[in-house]
Amino acid sequence: MELGIAGRRAIVCAASQGLGRGAARALAGEGVNVTINARRSALLEETAEAIRSETGVRVTAVAGDIATEDGRAAVLAACPEPDIVVNNCGGAPPGDFRDWSREDWIAAFDGNALSAIFMIKATVDGMIERRFGRIVNITNFAIKGGFPDLGLSVGAVGALTGFVGGLARQTVRHNVTINNLVPGRFDTDRLRSNMEVTMRETGRSLEDVRAERVARVPAGRLGDPAELGHACAYLCSTRAGYITGQNVVLDGGEYPGTF
Repeated sequence: MELGIAGRRAIVCAASQGLGRGAARALAGEGVNVTINARRSALLEETAEAIRSETGVRVTAVAGDIATEDGRAAVLAACPEPDIVVNNCGGAPPGDFRDWSREDWIAAFDGNALSAIFMIKATVDGMIERRFGRIVNITNFAIKGGFPDLGLSVGAVGALTGFVGGLARQTVRHNVTINNLVPGRFDTDRLRSNMEVTMRETGRSLEDVRAERVARVPAGRLGDPAELGHACAYLCSTRAGYITGQNVVLDGGEYPGTF
């Protein structure tokens, strides 16, 4: 399918690895020039060079923390008029809510809600003026419920989800859509680090913990970040202009609900 976005400009946050990299690579594969961001400069440059060599598009790497004003300003200086914004930020650490301080909650909201909201604020009006825009927020499967140890992420992502639900209905008439991708268990460093926490807390082997996680997925495997990338590219395409304000779950069938 021709997605109609070749030559467009995209910002993809937290894109040096994992789901962000999958999104950046898929967009670049459709001919989109991408500005990618992450905190670790060396890894980010490696990713940028790999995407350039694979796709031939222009890839600009901007190192910095997207959860900070300075980090966002640097990214927007490199790509001031994006057609596409993919918001992504590393999830808050797991734990027991009794141990979380006010500072922990503020950090979670800065990373998993406000970073995306301020990127939307900085870019959405320009998209409206140009009559094209696609914003995709990579959120967290934990919002579907049943993950008490991920309360920091759930609280922040829940706020972002509610915010998007209202704004997306205002912007769509201008051909600017805003959607959330809700990833289940994908084979990423983030999931591996969470499994290592479980391993240390329970004394079980990493192989046992991984097998238990995989067993919960009807697909019988973890997701490939490239699969999320392709879904993201579709939502960013001209073909998806009638989809807005949605939470698109990619979980191999794990969520048991029918709605």
